[in-house]
Amino acid sequence: MSVPSPVDPVSAVANPPALIELDDATVVRGQVRVLHGLSLRIEAGQHTAILGANGCGKSTFIKLITRELYPLARLAGAPVKVMGQSRWHVGELRSQLGIVTGDLHANLADMPELTVKEAVMSGFFASYVVPPHVEITASMRGQVLHALDQARALDLRDRPYAELSTGQARRVLIARALVRRPRALLLDEPTTGLDIVSRKQLLDAMRHLADEGVTLVLVTHHTEEIIPAIDRVVLMREGRILGDGPRAQMLTEARLSETYGAPVTLLHQGEDIVAIAR
Repeated sequence: MSVPSPVDPVSAVANPPALIELDDATVVRGQVRVLHGLSLRIEAGQHTAILGANGCGKSTFIKLITRELYPLARLAGAPVKVMGQSRWHVGELRSQLGIVTGDLHANLADMPELTVKEAVMSGFFASYVVPPHVEITASMRGQVLHALDQARALDLRDRPYAELSTGQARRVLIARALVRRPRALLLDEPTTGLDIVSRKQLLDAMRHLADEGVTLVLVTHHTEEIIPAIDRVVLMREGRILGDGPRAQMLTEARLSETYGAPVTLLHQGEDIVAIAR
């Protein structure tokens, strides 16, 4: 009987599973293919932006991770893996990959008595509120304050969540995603609907998180959200990848004009790169 070869611990550490891996993933909604054999690998520690116009497949990508949608099944190999797993529970996933979308905001804002600290604390339980009769430890309270500080929202801790501005609420949702100390954050168009001051505050929070070693995966159609720490940009159009490479090579007028399907002019405003339709 053959004896299996021992696992080399050095190789195992040197080759950790990818944060997110899509292998020829196809998604059909109704009779329409919205993702066409998408292959993409994002490593932990690799800040990445997925950029494209509305309808290009960005939302479908997020719903594959949150398991709101599933790829077409096949006999060999899993089309989608997160942290090396082809099956995962979204609540458990959030301890490794924090997910920040706008969907949660309305549910939290409907509870007028809910404070910001309670909203962030609920992130431990993947629920809208802290379940009754659970023990809240001093360590958990400390982590809530630390997450709020990371998201540049500590000054909001005692405010009712329902009274926050859109920008303030967005930073609190980031804190909620951070409360379980995930290795990475998946951010879905985080500055949409924000005024110029709130937008700057949120981008500053993203810079701070990148400096602290939290991997950022940004899904957006705004080039100005792609902070300099995000050096990999994936361009999408009509459910396909048009380009994948360093920020400087992807954020050009020629590539973005192809991505958006119309002529684009780029303006450089300090660290921001702003795309304007011609």
